[in-house]
Amino acid sequence: MTIRHAQIGLLRHGETTGNGFCGRGSDVPLTEAGWTAMRDALAGDTVWGRIVCSPLMRCLAPAQAFAEEAGVPLAVDDRLAELDFGDWEGRTAAALMETDADALGRFWQDPVNHPPPKGESLLEFRERVVAGWNDLAPDEGERVLVIAHGGVIRLLRALREGWPLEKLLGIDVPLASLHIVEPWQPYR
Repeated sequence: MTIRHAQIGLLRHGETTGNGFCGRGSDVPLTEAGWTAMRDALAGDTVWGRIVCSPLMRCLAPAQAFAEEAGVPLAVDDRLAELDFGDWEGRTAAALMETDADALGRFWQDPVNHPPPKGESLLEFRERVVAGWNDLAPDEGERVLVIAHGGVIRLLRALREGWPLEKLLGIDVPLASLHIVEPWQPYR
């Protein structure tokens, strides 16, 4: 008898109608290209036992559609929402360079100690996302699709791959990319 290991698919949402920093405070929908790219990412890998997603529209809408099409349960987990960019929500880096260049530069250089103004710190973000991750707990052989954001997937990959939190922004997670991982020891 072959024992199948559980797998988790981390799918980043596709292109959205939003501009600039679109975090927890920007509930923007997908473009048609974003929908197509997400469907393409799943085209060769469609057997999932359940789907878990962020509550933000850019993750929730495709998760609802994919769960309905596959006939699998869907759970929405607020803890899988993107980082809250505070005052930077919806603003582009170019616009911030004109009005808040010092703060933006500090964030890019040291995001752990310099969160966006009125935004969520990376330590708070880590605590929230890890709590959601720890509750996923797939059964042996189960495949769970998690539809989330670039920041969430970067954080989970950083934890899995041993990257320091300070290097989080350097982890490449393209739009509509699918990352298949096996569950690992929960984090505290």
